[in-house]
Amino acid sequence: MNKYYTRACNFYYGIASKTYIEKKKTIPLYDNSDISFDKIEIIERTKSKIISVKDIVKLPKNIKNKVNLDLKNIKKKRTFKKLNLSNIPILMGIINLTPDSFSDGGKYNKNNLAKKHANNLLLSGARIIDIGGESTRPGANDIHPGREWNRIKSILKILKNKKSFISLDTRKSFVMEKASKIKIDLINDVSGLTYDPETINFLKKSKKPFVIHHMQGTPKNMQIKPKYKNVLLDIYDFFETKLKYLRKQGIKHNNIILDPGIGFGKNLKHNITLIKNVSIFHSLGLPIMLGLSRKRFIKDISKENDTKNRIGGTISSCIQAYLQGVQILRVHDVQEINQAFKVFRELQK
Repeated sequence: MNKYYTRACNFYYGIASKTYIEKKKTIPLYDNSDISFDKIEIIERTKSKIISVKDIVKLPKNIKNKVNLDLKNIKKKRTFKKLNLSNIPILMGIINLTPDSFSDGGKYNKNNLAKKHANNLLLSGARIIDIGGESTRPGANDIHPGREWNRIKSILKILKNKKSFISLDTRKSFVMEKASKIKIDLINDVSGLTYDPETINFLKKSKKPFVIHHMQGTPKNMQIKPKYKNVLLDIYDFFETKLKYLRKQGIKHNNIILDPGIGFGKNLKHNITLIKNVSIFHSLGLPIMLGLSRKRFIKDISKENDTKNRIGGTISSCIQAYLQGVQILRVHDVQEINQAFKVFRELQK
């Protein structure tokens, strides 16, 4: 039996979106009148077609029923503990307290530097601070949980009394348990909750919001010839299966974010396919996050125009994600990304 997937596409923004919604020509994305769409792509493993939303009624009954179920998820309002998802994009600022992260390893390892950087991120408009003590760059080795915790505990204590939303970038339940006693709002586990078997128990017990991140393999081997039958649909199926598993484990809340994992077990073609078609994940009914900042795909595309911080490529890919309704963007250069979006949104009015 064929499986069908629904991707919202052909988006409108700002005043144009509001006008078309009033005229009932477009459908608002997750109940946000600032972004709407008038076409959908119906995808199968072997083919796909794009149709107008007004032509959904003409579809065969089995396909129409599936599309309407997906549309229900696409249209429904997103809510998330302590986050306003109607005002997008939400910028997640990165603090890597590691000596070997791919872009800024060792730069903020002293407490005063980490604190200053956190303040700068918040002043620049970051609404989430993502703190990590283990590098997950391609080729990285695992480190002991105690060592990872020692790297991050001081800055977590410093940030405890700030009115900031703190995300913990870790794969280890030991670190999660320790951090939850200080302050933690979100668990961001790049392993897709598979590295540590105790992670699911922690999430069930604590009821902490978390990210389901996709990664093929481990940081050590993920970039060694990554392979998919269909990267877009394979990752969609991964999320769908993982969500069913979590529900069976007793995790009933919807404070869950989906991250397709750009650069985590993907080659250039995989990354481009995901970024160009990321709106497919809206039909799972949960917020989407993308980490595009300074990634290798920018170098692969820009070639001789590559730069150290890859701000140009980061901005352009972040805008591409925003134009498909991605709610959260994980970035290093919050000031520059925020500037780009302020200008872009003003020009859209």
